[in-house]
Amino acid sequence: MRSTILAGLAAAVVLCTGGAAQAQDRVRVGVLECRGGASVGFIVGSVTHLGCVLRADGLPEDRYVATIRKVGLDLGITQESLLAWVVYAPVARLGPGDLSGDYAGAQGSAAVGVGVGGNVLVGGSANSIALQPLSVQGQVGLSVSAGLQSLELRPGR
Repeated sequence: MRSTILAGLAAAVVLCTGGAAQAQDRVRVGVLECRGGASVGFIVGSVTHLGCVLRADGLPEDRYVATIRKVGLDLGITQESLLAWVVYAPVARLGPGDLSGDYAGAQGSAAVGVGVGGNVLVGGSANSIALQPLSVQGQVGLSVSAGLQSLELRPGR
């Protein structure tokens, strides 16, 4: 179990380094903030639904519905989650719904009461958008996870 956690964290570090290099070819367009309720982790993965909003200077809020799927070690119960990513895109301004798409990357997190985690995701239109952690993910619950993660973003209300 310890080697699984270490392997997942190592993969996250490698992906974070690669994701940061890729983001240099893109322009920062705003911050994507997501909030979600309870989720239960099963040994090989979990599914979490979140409400998200893209905040970009000079533009109205752009809302999304997100589904996060994790594959790898994922044990425990999380009461609520807050995630925030800096959004990098090949253009300086995104239109409504332009973040819609599928993203993938590595992730790791732990919580005993209040916990932290992090993940870097790449995807969207032709994998041209990078989501870099603004800060660490915040969560409340009792859980540990490490592995691969996918994020599906769809236009919301």
